[in-house]
Amino acid sequence: MENSLLIYDHLAFVIALKRSGVNFHSEEEAGFVVQMSEQLRIPLFPVHRLDKMTSGLVILAKDSETAAQFGKMFENREIEKYYLALSMRKPKKKMGWIKGDMAKARRGDYKLLATMENPAITQFVSCALRTHERFFLIKPHTGKTHQIRVALKSLGSPIAGDERYAASDEARKEDRGYLHAYALRFTLNGEEFSFVVPPDEGERFMSAECTAQLKIWSRPWEQF
Repeated sequence: MENSLLIYDHLAFVIALKRSGVNFHSEEEAGFVVQMSEQLRIPLFPVHRLDKMTSGLVILAKDSETAAQFGKMFENREIEKYYLALSMRKPKKKMGWIKGDMAKARRGDYKLLATMENPAITQFVSCALRTHERFFLIKPHTGKTHQIRVALKSLGSPIAGDERYAASDEARKEDRGYLHAYALRFTLNGEEFSFVVPPDEGERFMSAECTAQLKIWSRPWEQF
C-alpha cells in the first residue's frame, strides 16, 4: 500500500491522502510532503498538517502564493474540515460542542482547560457501532495541535489506538490510531471544491457497521 495517494490535481494545488503511521514532515525517513513532491516531481507547499497516526485528506499548494492564500483561508476559518474517529469508551455526551483553552502538559501532551481566552472549538455528533465502539463525526472550528485528540479525551472517549491520550496498553493492541481526515470543503478564486474520502485501512473502520454509517455521513456538512 502506497504511503500517499493523489486524489485531485489542480493547477494551483493538489489534494492527497496520507496514510496512518506516516510522518508529515521528514524525520529519519522522507515524510509525506517530500514523498508527494517526489511522486509528482514538483515542489509542494503544506498549508496544514496531520499527526503521524492520522490518515486522510491534505491540501498541498503548488506555489508560495497559493500557499499564502490557503494560509489566510485557514486563519479566517474559510476551509471546512471533517474528521472521523473511533473510541472504545462511551462519551459524556453524544453530540454538541467542546470548547476550552489548550495548554501544554507533560511529555509533549496537551490538556483542555476551563478557561476561554483563545479556545479550541470542536463540534461533533456520534453513534454506537459494535460492542463498546463509539463512532464520531467531528468538525473542528479551530486548528490547534492535537485538538481533536484532546477534545475526545476530555469527553472520556480517547481515540482507539492513540498511544498518547488513551491507555497505552489498550492503544498498543489496535492496528492504527483511529482518526481520519474525512472531508474538505472550500471556495478558491470563486470556484467551490468539496472532497470526501472514507478511510481504507484499519479493521474497525472496515467493519460493516462502520461502512453503513459512512453512507449516512456521506455529505458530512449536512450533519451540522
